[in-house]
Amino acid sequence: MPKSALLQLLTAVDVYAPEHLGQRHVLIGGDRVLYVGEERPQLDGLDVTEVDLADRRLMPGIIDAHVHVTGGGGEAGAHTRAPAPKLSRYTSAGVTTVVGLLGTDDLTRSTSGLLTQVKALRSEGLSAFAWTGGYHLPPTTLTGSVRGDIVHLEEVIGFGELAISDHRSSQPTFDEFLRIASECHVAGLMSGKAGVLHIHIGDGRRGLEYIRRALDETELPRRTFHPTHVNRKRALFEEALELAERGVTIDVTAFPDDESAEDEVTAVDAIARYLDLGLPLEYLTVSSDGGGCLPHFDSNGELLRMGFATSQALADLLKQLLGRGYNLNQIAPIFAQNPARYLRLQRKGTIRAGFDADFTILDSEHNISDVMALGRWHIRDGEPMIRGTFE
Repeated sequence: MPKSALLQLLTAVDVYAPEHLGQRHVLIGGDRVLYVGEERPQLDGLDVTEVDLADRRLMPGIIDAHVHVTGGGGEAGAHTRAPAPKLSRYTSAGVTTVVGLLGTDDLTRSTSGLLTQVKALRSEGLSAFAWTGGYHLPPTTLTGSVRGDIVHLEEVIGFGELAISDHRSSQPTFDEFLRIASECHVAGLMSGKAGVLHIHIGDGRRGLEYIRRALDETELPRRTFHPTHVNRKRALFEEALELAERGVTIDVTAFPDDESAEDEVTAVDAIARYLDLGLPLEYLTVSSDGGGCLPHFDSNGELLRMGFATSQALADLLKQLLGRGYNLNQIAPIFAQNPARYLRLQRKGTIRAGFDADFTILDSEHNISDVMALGRWHIRDGEPMIRGTFE
């Protein structure tokens, strides 16, 4: 991997940290931010690479917390198992941190394989973490328990994506659901990690019932539950908004546009509705389902068609929101600061001295022009500078 200079100075860039700071100089040392300020730092005698980013906007690197880093799919036979996305499929979308997971196929794809791919992405310069488990119970793990994986495996921050309200799930009982949630919560206490249960919500009629019951009937804290795909149906999204009012962090999926999905709420409409209702911004995150297949089934569970998700959906969503007139300081937290804080990803999600040098940079047309991950330029002027090992 090509090395960057030890010291880099980004000059006269419009900084959204995510709060709007205006034009600032940003000094980077190795993989960290050393300084953000109006005054140009005195660096006489030091070997510094200067990068002029005038007329561009700098925000924290996007965190994609729902990615099938080993590939997803397999729901229409072995030939439909999707391949693992390559490094530049993430970085070209502005993503500097991913959280990998297993989905429907948590049998032929394993926790050990997932962790190996997470390590590979780290070696290629991305920040990468993992959810243990998958759709089904009993859970697939490496150590033999959910709590053990979270406590003992450095990359693992919680459990995901446990499927409920879906014909592809293992149809867990409420007590089984609570048991996994409690494992996550206690493991988080023991390890200082997020200890979150990241929950795949299907289009079944039970919707978010298990989460509501857990809040009403147990002592588990609300931060334990992180439902995703909540915009797949209009009624489901309304349920999710009620949970956000109760302090549950909900995750919108940036599904590709699908005109035939009449009941689906697009990510841009979901986020716009959330913001316009004035709900607490901190309880909203967005992810891509990147690397996963997007199957559509009939009422008998028969596959009708299949799409494919990529992290590029997040870049497209960011551009759509800005095109609708939302300010970058208003929406950037949804893509970076909120997931960083909620998932306890230290030194992520904010542009400040001591934090990681993870940046997504936008041009005047709201396109992602440059991306830095841990102090290394992965994208410059829209072109990949670093590619994955087999790209």
